[in-house]
Amino acid sequence: MSMPSLLSQHIVRRPQRIALLQHIAEQGSITRAAKSAGLSYKAAWDAIDELNNLSQKPLVERAVGGKGGGGAKLSSEGQRVLRLYQKLQALQAQVLEAAEDASDLDLLGRLMLRTSARNQLHGKVVAINAQGRNDLIRLELAEGLCLDAQITHDSTVHLELQTGSQVVALIKAGWLELLASDQPATPGHNHLEGTIEAILDADDGPSEVRISLPNGHTLCALAEPQDLRSRGLAVGQPVHVQFSPSNVLIGTSL
Repeated sequence: MSMPSLLSQHIVRRPQRIALLQHIAEQGSITRAAKSAGLSYKAAWDAIDELNNLSQKPLVERAVGGKGGGGAKLSSEGQRVLRLYQKLQALQAQVLEAAEDASDLDLLGRLMLRTSARNQLHGKVVAINAQGRNDLIRLELAEGLCLDAQITHDSTVHLELQTGSQVVALIKAGWLELLASDQPATPGHNHLEGTIEAILDADDGPSEVRISLPNGHTLCALAEPQDLRSRGLAVGQPVHVQFSPSNVLIGTSL
């Protein structure tokens, strides 16, 4: 299934997040767009990261800092997706009229899965290698970045995975380990290089660390503040992100 189909399904499931694109286009600011959309500043950033990660090209171009929490505008791809959203809005009334019963819409809602995984990255299967009862699935992300997922062979069959399949890789924030550039990576783990974009401290517990990848995607990791300080990791600093292939879940479209 093509990427437009994956993103289109997201538009249907999470219209309030897509609507944020329209507010960004109108307001030119993350802070003002979040207020107009009825979202918190953090929820707006989360929505932008998720939308950018599900697209082959970033939908929103951001400038951190400055008045109003930083400027923002839609990329050409973002403008295209916004036009798609507006068309779907026009069709929504027709869909509601076509439903024979209200329970039809409830059924469709149950069939569309939401996930608690913080990181959702669109990718394409480029290789499947058998490892006993498991398979190692090589995924190619936007701009040629790759990662591996280890799943059971039964799961490979159930998801009907093959070379060329379009999927979403799901990774919980707590499964990501942050390393300084001089720290050795664990053999057999996925290893991505990025830059720390933001660190959101919590009153109690680990900080939320946003990492910008070279392909425009954003990862979210959890790390204890003292660990970040001991490794010299701060906003603007390069960072290595590692995680086990067994901690990568794979989702496909229905």
